[in-house]
Amino acid sequence: MRLVRVGEPGRERPAVMIPGSEDKAFDLTGLVRDFDAEFFSTDGPARVAAAIDSGGLPYIGVDDVRVGAPIARPQAIYGIGLNYRDHAREVGMAAPLEPIIFNKAPNTLVGPHDDIILPPGSTYTDWEVELGVVVGRRASYLESPEAAAAHIAGFVAVNDVSERDMQLHRGGQWVKGKSFETFNPAGPFLVTADELPDLSNLRLVLRVNGEIMQDGTTADLVFDPSYLVWYLSQFMVLEPGDLIDTGTPAGVGMSFDPPRYLQPGDVLELEITGLGGHRNLVRSANTSAVDRIAPSHTAAG
Repeated sequence: MRLVRVGEPGRERPAVMIPGSEDKAFDLTGLVRDFDAEFFSTDGPARVAAAIDSGGLPYIGVDDVRVGAPIARPQAIYGIGLNYRDHAREVGMAAPLEPIIFNKAPNTLVGPHDDIILPPGSTYTDWEVELGVVVGRRASYLESPEAAAAHIAGFVAVNDVSERDMQLHRGGQWVKGKSFETFNPAGPFLVTADELPDLSNLRLVLRVNGEIMQDGTTADLVFDPSYLVWYLSQFMVLEPGDLIDTGTPAGVGMSFDPPRYLQPGDVLELEITGLGGHRNLVRSANTSAVDRIAPSHTAAG
């Protein structure tokens, strides 16, 4: 299944997309409350599958409405650092021997076409296209990565937007540079794990103003999604609906010489094989509207 939420922020309706009907979604209002912890931890997916089989669900034209993040606000978002070998190389570090874990505030989550808002005074905001993993069952002290696979509800394209100065130069943990408003666009839909069984070579691409910055594949992952779910469960309890941003391939802005960071008016586009794409306008926190024509991009050190 492809789960999607449509409508204005805070008033999204749960819906499902069916292969062959990519321009439409089927409204699940009344069948499920939302794609939240209750949905994933109960028989929510089974009820949706049965409703699809029985037919009769009303259509929603997704071109006519806003698409939100495909899961309701999770209780936790976890990020994984340096989880692509090529990204570790580009920042001059060895691939980690164990996953590097950090937190993002859950309210960073926004839709795949919502604006990305630069923090006041920021000149070091960066991009990171990533495969997102949604937890489907409570996970604590799982026995193995193989056992962890059954605790994954599905996958989603995400952008782990990062303010590098706050992340690296303000002391403490990375969470400071990862948790600004709008810093986790996700969507457009969540693909359930049964429909994306092979994660070994998904392509991840990100463009800024039409120029390709990142172009990698999950073949370069250090730790795969099942391993990450197992590993995290050894240190914390993962709850249904939690989101894990699994790391980014090479091509982040801080790796350029000189570095390249986001500016108001930039347009970010990304896509991941089988998971759809994003298109986000970058704007300043202190402006409600910006020139929709992206300026010529200049590097910022």
